Amino acid sequence: MMLQSPDLDLVEFVEKNILPRYAAFDAAHNIAHVTGVIKRALQMVRTTGADINMVYVVAAYHDLGLSGPRAIHHVTGGRILQQDARLKKWFSKEQLKIMKEAVEDHRASASHAPRSIYGKIVAEADRDLTPRNVFLRCIQFGKEHYPELDKEQHWARFCEHLEEKYSRHGYMRLWIQGSENEKNLTRVRELISNPVSLRGIFDELYEV
Repeated sequence: MMLQSPDLDLVEFVEKNILPRYAAFDAAHNIAHVTGVIKRALQMVRTTGADINMVYVVAAYHDLGLSGPRAIHHVTGGRILQQDARLKKWFSKEQLKIMKEAVEDHRASASHAPRSIYGKIVAEADRDLTPRNVFLRCIQFGKEHYPELDKEQHWARFCEHLEEKYSRHGYMRLWIQGSENEKNLTRVRELISNPVSLRGIFDELYEV
């Protein structure tokens, strides 16, 4: 069975007006990131029964709030989506409310479960937990936001962040059972628990 696609006119609108905005963000949240999130989100439509157009737009808008303070980017992003009058061409007021909440709920550190399947899908899709990508994005973020740190200080920040977010005691939560992310998160946790292997990976990716 072929994977269903979003409406072509909606795709054209998003690709022309929304995706280019990610070029202004850091290397861990650039156009490659959002297109990856969209791809993974659309793959979940068939098994969840979600509306493909809603999934597509939530994934496309999910990090637009990075145009403001990072700490509240999920809230800002939800507001940007809901207040974009152009989306009324495709969605009802109730659909836009659900989509706004889904953007708000996508953040990994959220204290509550996403309120709808759309929030769960984008939260899951936002987590590309392929070990190499997890570690590379962490290093890229550190270099981008803490350029004053030397390599050893970046190593310390790298370890602290991985422990806080991805370890067995971390705040990372997955919402779609049986996903590829479950397998990848297990592997990430194995590597985090092995400092020697982790340091080798860090040294390699630090030069990328």
